[in-house]
Amino acid sequence: MTQVVITGLGATTPLGGDLASTWQAMLAGTPGVHALTEDWAAELPVRIAAHVLVDPSEVIDRVQARRLDRATQLALIAAQEAWTDAGFTWQGQDPEVDPQRLSVSIGSGIGGLHSLLNNWDTQRDKGPRRVSPFTIPMLMANAPAANVGLAVHAKGGVHTPVSACASSNEAISLGLDLLRLGRADVVVAGGAEATIHPLPMAAFAQMQALSKRNDEPERASRPWDRGRDGFVLGEGSAVLVLETLEHALARGAKIYGTIAGAGITADSHDIVQPDPSGEGQSGAMLKALADSGLQPSDIVHVNAHGTSTPQGDLTEAHSIRVGLGEATDQVVVTSTKSMTGHLLGGAGSLETIASLLALRDRLVPPTINLEDPEPDLEIDVATSPRPLPEGDLAAINNSFGFGGHNVAVVVTNANANC
Repeated sequence: MTQVVITGLGATTPLGGDLASTWQAMLAGTPGVHALTEDWAAELPVRIAAHVLVDPSEVIDRVQARRLDRATQLALIAAQEAWTDAGFTWQGQDPEVDPQRLSVSIGSGIGGLHSLLNNWDTQRDKGPRRVSPFTIPMLMANAPAANVGLAVHAKGGVHTPVSACASSNEAISLGLDLLRLGRADVVVAGGAEATIHPLPMAAFAQMQALSKRNDEPERASRPWDRGRDGFVLGEGSAVLVLETLEHALARGAKIYGTIAGAGITADSHDIVQPDPSGEGQSGAMLKALADSGLQPSDIVHVNAHGTSTPQGDLTEAHSIRVGLGEATDQVVVTSTKSMTGHLLGGAGSLETIASLLALRDRLVPPTINLEDPEPDLEIDVATSPRPLPEGDLAAINNSFGFGGHNVAVVVTNANANC
């Protein structure tokens, strides 16, 4: 089977404007959640969120930004970092990759929400002639992927998986398939989301999905803590450059590790609540292990979906125990959402990168705010940075989304010294 390696990484998140600063903040246990200061937030029941630390207006040219939704701006920032990290040239055709063999797979759970809602406000208040002519190409769910495809000159296919909070891990899984099937040599994969806006904030709050810890925003996201009361809405983007091992070696690329396998299932239980049995979640993990040719005993780390919701956290803890069996006792689990909040369609790719970097640095970032753990979790959650052993290691990242979508991705640090 074709081996798929990771040669480039990029991110812009509530913890940092690039991947290096994001990762250092994760290891330090830095909270990225803050109180909202916008006037529109004053009347909302939830007034906390996790904006990106570096606003895209500080990075993207103002004229270009007017034609791009915020989610697309974030995707372009992360993709540029990943693409150049892989050793390629941004904006235009790179001589080291055939554009016909270059694909993009970037997911988004919701797409250009800011563009849709802001232009509706403009039409209502100022009339249809004031609506931006770029509204449709800005609000499309495929806009982040399409604009990244334009920037890297990809002609091998541009794809946009949409599966709520599992979108970017599904995008990575699709990238894995494209490379294994011989349809591409290089795939730019990941996700992006930007939905911190009054309507989605109000809608999520009405669902009782968000934490209402308005007076302590930095302590609001608390996976597996008995005091948790919902997730914190975040935004950001994370992107990986995937290549066949053969292509990466031929051009002398640095290699971070591999995407060893992926597994996808559906609960078919409820549009928002996970199946309490966890069957679909553990099934995704087992499929990912089978796809990678690994055993549960090969896994040393799980970066959990871990959103800080009452039912979701308990279901996932049980699912990990079922999926990994007795090997769970040797696995260090964490939820980096305790720091970043929930990036929705951008969450999986960021957490897959965090899993990979944990293997690289032999250090698992902590789950912060876990002060009163749920009893009988039967998983070992790191509440401070936890060292990992030497050697070739493997980790799982879980992403679960509204609609019952479950995606697990297995990464390894193998071939990192090629």
